[in-house]
Amino acid sequence: MLHSLILGAGKPFVILHGFLGMADNWKTLGTQWSERCYNVHILDQRNHGRSLHSAAFSYALMAQDLKTYCETHALENIILLGHSMGGKVAMQFAAMYPEMLDKLIIADIAPKKYAPHHSDIINALQAVPVSQMTSRNEVATVLSERIPDLGTRLFLMKSLFRKDKNQFAWRFNLQVLAQAQDMIGSHQPFDGVIQMPTLFLRGGKSGYILDIDRVLIDAAFAKANIKTIPNAGHWLHAEQPDLFSTAVLKFLQ
Repeated sequence: MLHSLILGAGKPFVILHGFLGMADNWKTLGTQWSERCYNVHILDQRNHGRSLHSAAFSYALMAQDLKTYCETHALENIILLGHSMGGKVAMQFAAMYPEMLDKLIIADIAPKKYAPHHSDIINALQAVPVSQMTSRNEVATVLSERIPDLGTRLFLMKSLFRKDKNQFAWRFNLQVLAQAQDMIGSHQPFDGVIQMPTLFLRGGKSGYILDIDRVLIDAAFAKANIKTIPNAGHWLHAEQPDLFSTAVLKFLQ
């Protein structure tokens, strides 16, 4: 079973984080939406956060994980939002289980193949002997030698925890994720066209959804709308949370 943070009551609204992320990344926005009469479920996906670690890892499996979660919690006619890797899972889920969905929101990812591009971060994480570290500051210092961007380091550090009083560990399954970089960027064409209303949100400074990708999106999604969040990169929900939330609520209402 997937670990989740559940907030509020009302129409079910499920949120899927991106690669190396966790449910906590979406807690602020999830709380805001729960106050608008949505029953928000923010999930830790397979090999991330507090959910199961498994050598088996694919978009089809993660879509099946979500189906099982929804059935266990009796969630029907859901709103589903996925960012980056989570957006790939959301698209896969929509293709496999369209009867379970009401509306779909895809954040800064397109239905296409991406070349592997996380190797620098994976290599940096593998170079940190976290089990031998004695403090969070020590881990942060070693990471800073390989990852100069503070925002990226803070994002990764959210997944650092004390396995016991003498040992740190990552909540994500680094060993499996390091071997899954080709899979993360992969795309399996859908059978047929996805029919539910779908909003694609892209960062104005991000290169993940290009203008030319409109052709791919329209071919796969019959009711797709694309909106650009200005002055935002790939982590558009963190960089421009108010604009992101406004766009989501306008689409839902």
